[in-house]
Amino acid sequence: MRNKYIMAIDSGTSSCRCIIFNDRCEVVALDQHEFTQYYPQPGWVEHDPEEIFSAQLKAIAGALSASGLKASDIAAAGITNQRETTIVWDKATGKPVYNAIVWQCRRTAGLCGQLSAEGLDEIYRQKTGLVIDAYFSATKLAWILDNVEGAREKAERGELLFGTVDTWLIWRLTGGAAHVTDMSNASRTMLFNIHTLDWDDDILNRLNIPRAMLPSTVSSSEPVGSILPSLPGGGIVIAGIAGDQQSALFGQRCFKPGDSKNTYGTGCFLLMNTGDTPVSSKNGLITTIAWELGRRVEYALEGSVFVAGAAVQWLRDELGIIRHAADTEAISESVPDTGGCCFVPAFTGLGAPYWDPDARGTLVGLTRGCGRAHIVRAVLESIALQTNDILMAMEEDSGVPLSALRVDGGASANNFLMRYQADISGIRVERPTCVESTALGAASLAGLAAGVWGSRDELIGSGELTVFEPAMSETERASRLKIWKRAVSRAGHWADAD
Repeated sequence: MRNKYIMAIDSGTSSCRCIIFNDRCEVVALDQHEFTQYYPQPGWVEHDPEEIFSAQLKAIAGALSASGLKASDIAAAGITNQRETTIVWDKATGKPVYNAIVWQCRRTAGLCGQLSAEGLDEIYRQKTGLVIDAYFSATKLAWILDNVEGAREKAERGELLFGTVDTWLIWRLTGGAAHVTDMSNASRTMLFNIHTLDWDDDILNRLNIPRAMLPSTVSSSEPVGSILPSLPGGGIVIAGIAGDQQSALFGQRCFKPGDSKNTYGTGCFLLMNTGDTPVSSKNGLITTIAWELGRRVEYALEGSVFVAGAAVQWLRDELGIIRHAADTEAISESVPDTGGCCFVPAFTGLGAPYWDPDARGTLVGLTRGCGRAHIVRAVLESIALQTNDILMAMEEDSGVPLSALRVDGGASANNFLMRYQADISGIRVERPTCVESTALGAASLAGLAAGVWGSRDELIGSGELTVFEPAMSETERASRLKIWKRAVSRAGHWADAD
């Protein structure tokens, strides 16, 4: 009898989690461990790769313990991960040569500016589907090679390996047996040609990155190796890989062109399935590979908000005006509005559709009457307002007005935020009972490879929907959006101002 349990190894931006699902796509057990965020300079963000690995091992062990299951009971594991975050390590020792440079990090904005000045924007966009931005892995990898002593020489001798977090975890979990990534993650590096489905030699040559450092690309749903017997989960086959947002798209069962979802995590990521056709954006969105399944590559349009849940963390950790993220719902509902203030959480610049690396966080419209609750509410509203900017751009690019938005991620549990999202966007918001769509997507991809399900038609959704219908008048919506646009204009280009 085939095993009916599937493990999702979910390595996010602020924590590592492990979730075990049964073959009815129900959560059996979950364990989670946060890891440290490092900010060595303004706009720089780093993680310790060894701490990520350690936190992930703890989560795997914790989930197995909580479930009462053994590794032999698990049919397969799928890995989903924070994307773009860049790790370089020594092939012989397995030791990172530098901290992981996180997707949020803006240290390579200057190099991106040089590439744009060389007239490479359209060439790179056509090849990779991406805009030239410090968000993506390519310039982060170049920075490590150029700034870590001895790194370039070692890389040219074939002694260093590069990977995003999926690649790093798989390499460590398999004891170095597999140096791989899937196409959804490869397409986020700004090194991968999404049409030829291979690393692009012209881009590699321009950035002086040796091809030998790069992982092999595999399907999002195929066995790639087994966890070492000496580690928690030893013997479990890793059979699914997808970047966290593509994994959430799969977990939300957005299998048809036009199906869309938004994940409310550290950032916000809105994706629309475009089928086997890559759609080029004219409105500041990016084109990405959704997944490769059954030798078929499917694509998506994506808009990225760099700071969403991270702004709530800022309220808690830096300002100390909330104790728990969940407190923001009641606090926001304690006041009728923001008291006239508006918050733009551009801590690391603005992503889609603005792509302004020099924007910075801004709180405007303050009066003496503004207090803690008004600021907390303004932070939550900013998450929905940024998402609405992307929704509008996506409708322009696709030519399809969206009637509903499927949501997931930790912050989607906030009813105030979901109601405001429906109001400010004028569309129905649908939240499934299980908001663990990212992990469910990875588990589903692994389960398909392991034969737990015969095809994706057999996959079960994530439960009944809680629906939020828009109730705000068009007049009020227009007024609030006008204020938001003014606030964004104040935040723009702050870091490059004379």
